[in-house]
Amino acid sequence: MTTTQTWTGRVLSTIPILFLTFDIVLKLMQHPMAVQGTKQLGYPAGMILPLGIIELIALILYLVPRTAFLGAIIWTGYLGGAVATHVRIGDPLFSHILFPTYVAALLWGGLALRNARLRAALLAN
Repeated sequence: MTTTQTWTGRVLSTIPILFLTFDIVLKLMQHPMAVQGTKQLGYPAGMILPLGIIELIALILYLVPRTAFLGAIIWTGYLGGAVATHVRIGDPLFSHILFPTYVAALLWGGLALRNARLRAALLAN
């Protein structure tokens, strides 16, 4: 693994990590913006804290090199649910429906560049 790949992977991973950390903090603090957004998506306000905890666990798993793969899998499921939610309420495709897919792509791309075993598995014939 080259130093360039490692650093590129770290940078790619940092972008969604910062976004997701912001989202987690809003949910755990039950900030009015998080409450309003959750209600607009059709979920009860009582789900904000449990969702924030799930996100926090997934983020911690993703940040620990030994469990990063598991964290990425959990994030994929969580973000897939976000895609489904935006489809269900009829949000715009590129700005809302696909946004969680962009986040997942950055998480997986960054992880693949940081983890030689994952990169080898993805590139195997």
